[in-house]
Amino acid sequence: MIYTITFNPALDYIVRLDHLKTGTINRTEQEYILGGGKGINVSIVLKNLGMDTTALGFIAGFTGQEIVRQLNSFGVRENFIRLREGLTRINVKVKASDEETEINGRGPVVSDFELQELYTQLDSLTADDTLILAGSIPSSLPSNMYEIIMERLANKGIRIVVDATKDLLTRVLPYKPFLIKPNNHELSEIFGTSLNTTEDLINAAHTLQSRGAQHVLISMAGDGAILVAANGTVYTSPAPSGTLINSVGAGDSMVAGFMTGYTKTGDLQESLYWGIAAGSASAYSENLATLPEVEKLLKGIKG
Repeated sequence: MIYTITFNPALDYIVRLDHLKTGTINRTEQEYILGGGKGINVSIVLKNLGMDTTALGFIAGFTGQEIVRQLNSFGVRENFIRLREGLTRINVKVKASDEETEINGRGPVVSDFELQELYTQLDSLTADDTLILAGSIPSSLPSNMYEIIMERLANKGIRIVVDATKDLLTRVLPYKPFLIKPNNHELSEIFGTSLNTTEDLINAAHTLQSRGAQHVLISMAGDGAILVAANGTVYTSPAPSGTLINSVGAGDSMVAGFMTGYTKTGDLQESLYWGIAAGSASAYSENLATLPEVEKLLKGIKG
């Protein structure tokens, strides 16, 4: 089973309009309400690609129940901890023709008792399982949450994937995550310098491997992706051609695609192709990648 954790999920209320004028009434042209959060996105794409997945994390109130309803509509299993107080947050995303504005909620407080419930769930994982840690940590949880989890599971042989930024990512490297997925800009932030060439990015990946990372998957948006394998082999893939419609969830889709390819074939180059195809399929659509979309792009990538 591939498990994902979303510590602070959200309902994304997405509205489109011609122009946003502050201080007055605006009328929307389109609107959507989508369950969001990096781990949730990964689980949805995994399921779309035919993989078994279970979404873990914390939900609260009627907004949390809507996320569950949406996941059920995709056929995704979930075992969220139901918080006794608060509401799963709502993020408002206003997309006008000339700009985008976001207002993100804070989310509910997770108690120590509820956090222990999550630990109990994780303790049941085995070496046959994969765990994907993705996204930020809410302020009510320890800032070293990823480290706590990875230390707790360190001797169980579980494949752990980490898709996070800055300190959240670098602090877990001593626990030897199976895969990390920074993008090129995040790598530049980590090292405090501009990494502009392929050689720069590969050298940065080798440095992260020297600190403990196994496979390093570097996404570069329209420029494709690089995989630096645990044995030092470098794999590359261009991005297939297409029109960018929505970049939200593209990185999460790449993680889901890569793990789908790896689970199906065990071949790293093939896994990279699956990752770049899934990420691109989401970027070129209003919604998250589906299997027909990914298979079509795979044919183009592999020629």
